[in-house]
Amino acid sequence: MTRLRGTLMAAAVPLFLLAACAQPGATGAGAPGSGAPESASASPQGGDELVARVESSGGFVPPDRTVGSLPSISVYADGRVITEGPVPAIYPGPALPNLQVVMLSPDQLQQLIKEAGDAGVSSGTDFGRPNVADAPTTRVTVTTAEGTQSVAVEALNEAQADDPMLDAAQEAARAKLAGFVDKLGDLAAGGDPSSTTAYQPESMAVLARPWTKPAAGDVAQPEIAWPGPALPGDYLNPAFKIGCVVVSGAEAGKVVAAAKKANQMTPWTAGGEKYLITFRPLLPDETGCAQFKGNR
Repeated sequence: MTRLRGTLMAAAVPLFLLAACAQPGATGAGAPGSGAPESASASPQGGDELVARVESSGGFVPPDRTVGSLPSISVYADGRVITEGPVPAIYPGPALPNLQVVMLSPDQLQQLIKEAGDAGVSSGTDFGRPNVADAPTTRVTVTTAEGTQSVAVEALNEAQADDPMLDAAQEAARAKLAGFVDKLGDLAAGGDPSSTTAYQPESMAVLARPWTKPAAGDVAQPEIAWPGPALPGDYLNPAFKIGCVVVSGAEAGKVVAAAKKANQMTPWTAGGEKYLITFRPLLPDETGCAQFKGNR
């Protein structure tokens, strides 16, 4: 399981979220397509409510390559923890991401919420701005009784301990937050292997951009005919010509079957054009393509 380094979420979650952890139900962790086994912690109302999220943005990466990037970790009210699992060390990599689900018990979830409150995820916490260029920004979001709390910390793990732009209080705040995120990552990675399952999304976003010729030395990949809706779909950012469509149901089944035969550099043919495609499973709290405009 990928180790997580970043930021997280809050002191007090609304009572309906805490109650969701203890209520059995037909949806949530045991729902078809939820990617998690049945659990007594599932909730028919609050299971898909986001409790905590860690994500990264920016850094020395072209912005057209980060559209639709996945959060490092997402924690839901029914105890599901969704993270990216290990991927083969090959190039090009698989077309489909490897998302895994680990279940937390109600006690574990409540303990996580309690500890998050001490990690500084609240408005007004001063993390400073270190003397580091081209480093990613870690955003941690938490659902609290007062509403959503979110902090964005530049170079959380890249800044040096003696950075001249940070004072002692800022360094301490950053260390506390980084330690909490590391602990959360260990919690996700340390779950019972028998309870870890592949995440099965109900819908998949398909991000399509124009195909370009392989760089010198790269091996040309075989083309695959696109089996889904018309590409490229609605542009998220016309400057980068990245379109988005969403597939679900039987249509998603055909797309996933084709994607299992592809890799990240596969040329997809549709309407006389060629595209490079990023497959982005939609998480339980996500809907549609609009959320990818101007973020992640």
